[in-house]
Order: sequence, then C-alpha cells, then structure tokens
Amino acid sequence: MMRRTLLLLGLMLGLQGTAFLEVLAQPRHPRVFISAEEAAALRENAERYTLLRTTLARVRAEMEEVLAKPIEIPPPGEAGGYEHERHKQNYREMFKAGLLYQITGDERYARFVRDMLMGYAAMYPELGPHPRSERQIPGKLFHQLLNECVWLVHTIVAYDAIYNWLSEADRAHIEASVFRPMASWIMNEGAYEFNRIHNHGTWAVAAVGMTGYVIGEPDWVEKALYGSNKEGKSGFYAQLDQLFSPDGYYMEGPYYARYALWPFFFFAEAIERYEPERGIYAYRDSILKKALYATVQTAFPDGVLPPLNDASLTMDIRAPGVVLATDVVFARYEGDPALLGVAHEQGQVVLNGAGLAVAKAYDEASEVPRMTWPSVEFTDGADGRRGGIGFLRTGVGRDQTVVLMKYGVHGLGHGHFDKLHFMLYDNGRQVIRDYGFARFINVEPKYGGRYLPENESYAKQTIAHNTVVVDETSQNRADRDEAEAMSGQRHFFDGRGGPVQAMSARANGYWPGVNMQRTLLLVEDARLDYPVVVDLFRVTADTMHQYDYPLHFLGQPIWDNLGIRGYPDQLRPLGTDFGYQHIWEEARARTDSVVQFTWLDGSRYYTWTVAAAPATEVILGRIGAGDPRFNLRREPMILVRRRGRDHLFASVIEPHGYFNEAREISLRARPQVQAVRVIGHSEAASVVEVVGKGGWTWTIMVTNGPADPDARHTVTFGNRTFSWTGNYAVEGVVVASDSRR
Repeated sequence: MMRRTLLLLGLMLGLQGTAFLEVLAQPRHPRVFISAEEAAALRENAERYTLLRTTLARVRAEMEEVLAKPIEIPPPGEAGGYEHERHKQNYREMFKAGLLYQITGDERYARFVRDMLMGYAAMYPELGPHPRSERQIPGKLFHQLLNECVWLVHTIVAYDAIYNWLSEADRAHIEASVFRPMASWIMNEGAYEFNRIHNHGTWAVAAVGMTGYVIGEPDWVEKALYGSNKEGKSGFYAQLDQLFSPDGYYMEGPYYARYALWPFFFFAEAIERYEPERGIYAYRDSILKKALYATVQTAFPDGVLPPLNDASLTMDIRAPGVVLATDVVFARYEGDPALLGVAHEQGQVVLNGAGLAVAKAYDEASEVPRMTWPSVEFTDGADGRRGGIGFLRTGVGRDQTVVLMKYGVHGLGHGHFDKLHFMLYDNGRQVIRDYGFARFINVEPKYGGRYLPENESYAKQTIAHNTVVVDETSQNRADRDEAEAMSGQRHFFDGRGGPVQAMSARANGYWPGVNMQRTLLLVEDARLDYPVVVDLFRVTADTMHQYDYPLHFLGQPIWDNLGIRGYPDQLRPLGTDFGYQHIWEEARARTDSVVQFTWLDGSRYYTWTVAAAPATEVILGRIGAGDPRFNLRREPMILVRRRGRDHLFASVIEPHGYFNEAREISLRARPQVQAVRVIGHSEAASVVEVVGKGGWTWTIMVTNGPADPDARHTVTFGNRTFSWTGNYAVEGVVVASDSRR
C-alpha cells in the first residue's frame, strides 16, 4: 500500500514512479549542498589551487577561534542586538563546521554542530512567537521570519554534512525538536511569507524545500516548489517566473539581487542534486544563469553594486550570494572565463564541487580577464516590457567611466520614487551618487539597526535622486501602490562603443499631466581630458509647474560663474514635505545665463554646465534639516530650478584636470566646456550645441518621436534646419584615441 501511494505521488510530481522511489530510497548524506565525493576532491586539492587554499585557510582559522570558546545559545533578543547577532553567527559557524567536517574528517567540527543543534533542540520547542516582532511576521529565534529561514537554510546544510556521524537517536531528537517545528512554523504561521513573490518568500521556500529533501518530506518539497496549495501561483517556480525579467534583471534592484541569489542558488543546487530530471538550471531559458550575469554586470568597476532602491552604498559582488551564484553558474553552464574575473575580485570560492571547478580553472587559465563589462541594457518586469535599466561604459577595468539610468518598475516594498534616476561612476568612485537607504544595519542603538523613519521621509523621495522633481512633490505623491502600477518606457539604447554612446527613456504620468524624457550621452573627444556626460532632460506639461533638477555630489565646491555666496547667519529648510524638509538651503542665486559649477572630488575636478534659461534659480543645499536624531548623512547637493510648462534641461558634466594635495599639484582646474545652448525642442526632436574653449562646437540631435535606427529625421528651429539618420547624432566630435580612456 505504501509503495503504491509513493508511486502515485511520484507520478503527480511528474517523475517516473521508479525514479521517485529511488530519490526516497537513497538517504545519501551529504547531498543537499556537497557530496562525499566532492568533499574528497576538495581535500585532495586543498593545497593545490590558490582560491581554494585561501578560502579553506580563512574558514579553518575562523573556526579554530570558535572551537576554543564555549557554545552560546541565548534567548531571543531585539533586532540587531547581541542575541540576534549571536543566532546569526551560530548558523554561519554551523554551516562552516559541517563543510569542514566533510572536507577534513576532523570530528571536532561534527561535534560542534551536534552540540549546537542539541542546544537549540532544548530551547526551540518552548519558544513562542518572537516578542519583539515590530510589525513583522515573526519567527521564534528572530523578530522577523526572514532571519529564521536564513538560519534554517544554512543549518540544514550543516546537519546534512554530519548526518551519518550522528546517532539515530540524536537525529530523531534534532529533527523532532528543531527542523520539523521550524519548517511547520514557516509553512503555516508564516504562510504569507511562504507564498510571497519576494526575496523573503524565496528564503522561505528554500528553507522548507531543502529541509524536506534532507529529512525525507517530499510534500514539503512540492509546497516549496508550487506554493502551499501546490497550484503554482506561488512557490519557487512562480518566483523564478515573476521576480526576474527575461534578461535576468531582478525587479528589486542589484542590492537585493545579491541577497536573493543566495536562496535561489541554494535551493536550485538541492533540486539538481536530488531531482536532476526537473532541469532546474534550464528552466525559463536558463533564467538563473541570466540572473547571475544581470547582477554582476550591473556592478561598478570596483565591484560595488549600484545603490538603487533601499540599498547601501558599499554592498558588492563579494557578497556570499553572488560568490555562490558565480561558482555554480561557472560549473553548471559553459565555464565562461569572464566569471574567473569575477572570482578574482571575490577572492574566494564556495566549499563544494562548484568552488573547486572555479579554483581549478582560475589557476590553469593562461590569463584571468579583468572584470570589465561592456555597455549593457536590461529590461525590467517579468515580461520584459516594463522599462529597464541602462549602463553606458567606456574604458577598461577600474578606470571605466559608467553612466547609469533607471527607467523600470518601482521595485516592490523597497522601491524608490526615482524614475529616470541617473548616476555617474568615474575615477574609481561614485561621482553623481544616490543617497541609498537611511539605515545603519545591525547598529542596534540606531533604531535597532532597522530602517530609520527618514528612509520614508527622505531617502525614498524623488528629491533624494538625480531626476527632475515637479512642484516639490514626489512621483505618484509617494504612493507605492500607484507607483507599482506604472513603469518607465525605453526609448532607445546604443552602447556599441565608439566616441558616442546614448540611451533615452520616458516617464509619463508620474505627475498628472506631466511627461518626461531623459537622454544621456557618453562622449569621448580628444580635446577633453576624460569622457563627458551630456544630459538632455525634457519636461512637457498641460500647465505651468516648478521644475527642480538636482545633482548629488561629494567633494569641495571650487568655483561657479554666478558668484554664489552662502548665507552667513542662518539656514532654513528648502521645503515642508516630500524630502524637502530635510534639505538645508545654504545658498541661492538667480541668473538668465549659462550655469557653471565646479567641485573637486578625489584627484579630479568636475564641472556641471547647464544651458541658459530666463529666471533660472540655482540652489546649494545640504541634507540634514528636520533631523533631530542625526539619522541622515550631511551631504551636499546643487539644484537648478525653473518655472514653466515645457522645458529642456540641457547640461554637460565634464571631468577634468588633476589634483594631488601631497605633491601640491593642481592641473587644468578650469573646464574646457564653456556653454550649452538649446537650439530647440519639440515632440519631434531636441537639438542642442555644446561650445568648448577655442570655439569648437558639438551639435547634438536626438529624436523625441518613435525610435528607429534607420529613420531619416529633419527638423527646423528658427532659421536652421537639421537632418540626421537614426535616433541621435553628434557632429563635431574629434574621435578620442584609446589612450584617452
């Protein structure tokens, strides 16, 4: 009877009955993340390959310190507090110890995992919902269920690694007291998270599915794959379908992609190892492979992931989820040498067969390529039709100049109101930057390490980003549901290289009756020190509005052509809501002429040159007003303000010169670009001129109508007619040589 039931269940799962029984009848351990054969190979090659040797030495040194101290399993505590961090550290240490036991055979590691798990087995059954959940769906060990799921994913790998070493009685006790009640809690009390299409949901299904494989609960695996009711509207496959665009871009942004990749690849490895017939790595045209590439290719040249949505300014490709995904993609797919460049930046590998494959290829490669990605555009939304994100790049390695524009979806609960947001990376640093999130992770005195109130009142608001703000309000009036229903629209993208690259996108209706189009060009010219950014931001509306065009920078203001003077006596907030209440107004000037503003950042000068327009105001501001707890960083910004109905903000950001304080050297501290002129703009096209020192001129023509790389365009503004083929043209550029890059 039991055999027949299992055969029927196997058929329901899409397996041949015999194959399914073989899965259940092979209690091979370890299997979920590493096999005994892989462990033996790692042991044999531990000293042979550089990245493996380095990784093992570091992990063993860490664990020697751990083994010298008593195990500590405190009662649950506040978010970001000592107890919270201790439980996190415990799962990390169990994970490492389990793998080290398999690789080295040293029973001290197995004993450590067993003793730790027995301690949790004594405590966990007595716990109720975490008492300090703070409006989160609680776990028992942690204030939010997410952390419980991460704990279980890592701990089940450790348990699987020492499974055969444990006595049958110990296994029964640990499973009955920890793994079964924890998985039940996640599936039942945490059903909302378990069925959620979100990175929290990914961790939840990975935790339950991996545990189901290890302790022999196929029903849990099915629920993890297809949702609580097994209908496929939620669960792992639905997350693969809905959270990534067809290009692999993760809708919450790169910062959350590096976190989501972790459970995606943990669970995918388990599926492939237990049920390879599911073909998880081929699913949705190899979406997991695309997800890894879409994440690492968004990174700046220093490996830091761009801080889009709720994101830190420092998270990079060395995050453990990206390391895991890099090694697995290299091993499971074609062994792309470009990923060895990523592994070089990471400086480590995972401790399983995938990590060994990378370590071996790394040492055997005749040359490891530098991590240099080309210009690239990723579509956004599950269907790839909800805008996207573009990166224009020129140069090699860390000397690249990178221009980023975001024009995709909002980004779920972590999204910011920032369509047509722009960032610039140059000279090894983020020059035009995003504020990121208002949070000090795990700094318990700062609001328990959680998001600060100013994350909502400032960091998410439109003024905190480098995009035009209408009437001192945020896009969608900061209504998340309204924002989720909309997206930006791709106009065109050309990142083929050469002296000029360009991208253009639209954001229509984010304010009632207001449409926007931004076109960014990355231009190289032998007459200039470095590549420059040309920014054409066109706004059209039914009625008159106030338009604010901000740039956020770091560094020291050096010079401006307006004679701006700071207020000597007192500061005042720039506004009253939508983030303006958090900006001190430090200076203001009014002009009808071209605006030029130079600042020094690192060893390079930067000048922002903005086209003239009547009654233009220029405001220097600094973040920090309305912030009695000093939760916000005090950073500068400059804002150009215009009132009107239709307007084209045309500007150039020019890096130039060199500064070395220690050697007392300052070269070319003044810009070469002297002026930007708007010749005209309409529904058909925009035409501007950039004028340089000595009289040289670029004429830039961009179509505002339907994008067509083969179409012929002709427009007339005043007594001048302009014609070009394609989406844009730039005349007057002197092609830069490679030595300029």
